[in-house]
Order: sequence, then structure tokens, then C-alpha cells
Amino acid sequence: MPQSTNFKNKSWQVAAELHLPKGFDQGEKYPAIVVAHPISSCKEQTAAIYASKLAEIGYVALTFDASTQGASGGVGQFLEDPATRVEDFRCAVDHLVTLDFVDENRIGVLGICGGGGYAVNAAMTERRFKAVGTVVGANYGRLVREGDLSSGAAIKAMEGISALRTAEARGEESTLTTYIPQSKDQLAAYGITDVDVAEAVDYYTTTRGKKPGSPNKLNVTSTGAAFSWDAFHLADQLLTQPLQIIVAGGQTGVFGSYRDGFELFNKARSEKKAILVVPGVTHYDLYDQPAAVEQAMARLKDFYSENL
Repeated sequence: MPQSTNFKNKSWQVAAELHLPKGFDQGEKYPAIVVAHPISSCKEQTAAIYASKLAEIGYVALTFDASTQGASGGVGQFLEDPATRVEDFRCAVDHLVTLDFVDENRIGVLGICGGGGYAVNAAMTERRFKAVGTVVGANYGRLVREGDLSSGAAIKAMEGISALRTAEARGEESTLTTYIPQSKDQLAAYGITDVDVAEAVDYYTTTRGKKPGSPNKLNVTSTGAAFSWDAFHLADQLLTQPLQIIVAGGQTGVFGSYRDGFELFNKARSEKKAILVVPGVTHYDLYDQPAAVEQAMARLKDFYSENL
């Protein structure tokens, strides 16, 4: 069972869990990996699956709820602010280096979906990360700019956000929305058939992956900062650590993690970099489906062993 812990980001506490290796010995030094959950997720979902498997092969794995989300504190609730999300990673490393059983020279990071984009962005300036892995890593900035894929979607969205900020400045409550439809019935009513959205609903709103820390709530105005943010900006100059990218090779959807994976691979300055296309699986298969996860883990095991 993981151990509950927390660490500080600015003035608040970030809720976290430590997954410890089998046969854990407080007197030993272990390599450690920060495992970041997807956007709209929490530490108990797919991040916990990968963290537990990393612990099984000898790593201390740290998962955490993003600031203002899950059980974590922060100024506001349900914010999706890239600067704060990236700072969480730095603070996670600050926590790990205070633990006597962590080898501070052997710390890596693994991010899933939007957590992968944030992990990459953090690693460019957080040089204590010695190896970077992503599983269906997605660039949140690109996602919000593309919106519904209509012409001028980003401008329309930002104008709407600006109007909401005006209303909130004048005393109205913060506007919350959902990341995805709230049920399969609602998905059908909207007529949405995209594989990523459909499988997101199946994962997040059913017993497959539903958790209290992931309530499908998003503060709308908090997304404004992401429109001018790009997870991979300066990767061609600053991302030099060994890099392992894992993408789904089956049906692709609107979240765009497949093309983000190849963009990152082509852009990264890293001399040691590789991309694994897991054939025949979807984005969400790599969250929790055993056969898909095992293929990803087989590669991650070799990658971190070689580079941490």
C-alpha cells in the first residue's frame, strides 16, 4: 500500500503518495520517479498503476494531486494553470531530496497524457530530473488552442474567458465546467463519437476509473493562461535528458497524443531519445488495460534502468 505524504508548493500543501519498493529498507538509497497524473485525473487513477509497477521493480515512486485539485490545497479550486502545474514537479523533487532513502542523483519523471506534457516542460528547467518518460503525453496548450477544431476557436474561447473574468471581478462566482460529458447517456445525447472522448467518459465516469479526487470539474477562467503556453516550447534547446516517449498505435482521437509524441521526439534536443508505438491500442488502453500497460512498462523498465 502506498504511504500518504505531502509537500509544499508556495503556501499550500500538495497531497501525495509514496509507492515503496518491495523489501523496502530505510537504510538503503533508491532511485526515485515522480509520476504525474493526466489532466482531470488524480493520483489514485492511472498514475497509481504506473507508480505501483515502478515500485515493484525497485523505484520509489511519488504520485501527487495537482495543486487546487484532488486532496491538494492551493489558491482556488479546480484550476488548470500550467505555471502552477509545472511548479508542482519542482516541489515534488524538493520533497524527494529530503528523504534519506532517495538517491538525489537518480531521480526521473514519468507523465501520463497532459501530465506528460507538464513533465516535459518541467524537466527543461528542473535539472534534477535525469530521465524523462511520457505515456500518451499531450500538449495542453495545443489542446486548448484547437478547441472544437473550428476556425477561430482559440480567439472565441479567449474572448469568452475575458468576459467571465469581468463578471467574476464584479462579484460573480467562478464559473465551473466539465472536461468531458458526465455520463455515457450525456455523451450519446451530444452525439459525440470520437474515440478519445468516448473512452474518457468510460474511464472517468464508471467503476473502471472513477475516483473522488477526479470530479470532472474545471474552473473556466483558469484555462486562459494555457492559450499562450506550449508544453514543448524550447525543447529543442533545453530538453537534453534521456527521453522515452510511448504512444498508442491504434485508433487516434481528438486529444492528439499520437502526433504530440512525434512532435516531441523530433523537437527534443536529447541525444538519447526513443519513441515506442504500442500497436493496436488506444489512448485510454494505456491508462489501465493490463496488456497495454505491460508493454509500456517493459520499455520503461529498460529505459529507467539504463538512465537512472
